[in-house]
Amino acid sequence: MRHLLVTSASAALAVATASPAFAAPGLGNEVDGATAEKGEFEAESRYDTLTGGPDDGEDVIQLEGMYGVSDRLRLGVNLEIEREPGFPRKAEDLGLEAIWTVGRVGGIDVAIYGEYGITFDGTDAVETKLILQRRTGPWDLRFNLIAEKELDSSEPVELGYAASVDAEVADELRIGVQAFGELGTTRDFLPRSEHFFGPVIKYEVEGLGPELKLEAGYLFALSKAKDDTNGQLRIGLELEF
Repeated sequence: MRHLLVTSASAALAVATASPAFAAPGLGNEVDGATAEKGEFEAESRYDTLTGGPDDGEDVIQLEGMYGVSDRLRLGVNLEIEREPGFPRKAEDLGLEAIWTVGRVGGIDVAIYGEYGITFDGTDAVETKLILQRRTGPWDLRFNLIAEKELDSSEPVELGYAASVDAEVADELRIGVQAFGELGTTRDFLPRSEHFFGPVIKYEVEGLGPELKLEAGYLFALSKAKDDTNGQLRIGLELEF
């Protein structure tokens, strides 16, 4: 089991990652889970925006569709549309993604995420994540270790993380916290960098046929992120068929 976890972590970091990093970690992104369900289709939209500071008004709209090919493999596509203050909104990149569930180690589900990002006005990139998820009782704990790398670039691999903890406090209602941040690069690990942390609430609406999940949260800027903004407002909507 230990060998499986070490191998998965090594694979996640080796594949190095992403479309060009946006101004703030977390914008347009979620904390991925490690499990899959065969035949399930997910359609998701997100609107995340920075509030306060020099970057006030920067936002991202993320549109994503993902299908469970098997109980181990999910394939998907996502489109990122962004806007900076004073500039028109534009489609930034199209991502082709896959999540492979590796297995379970000590009660922790382990998966590997890979994405090829087609950048419309720049260099294509790849992204990979090591996804860890632990579900026990009403609790759901998730951690994503992220590596990002532009192709045809001498820039180092960029490292980051996404994490969440939430619990069901009432029927179909979950409350918790999320965190996103930078860990530096393969050349400069753990410098002063941008981090965001704050509360999130999730609610599932039943009786509509497909499952409708709503999410809202506000993450406060920490460390270097406070130089540019006060925080980010996050709103998500997901349909599962």
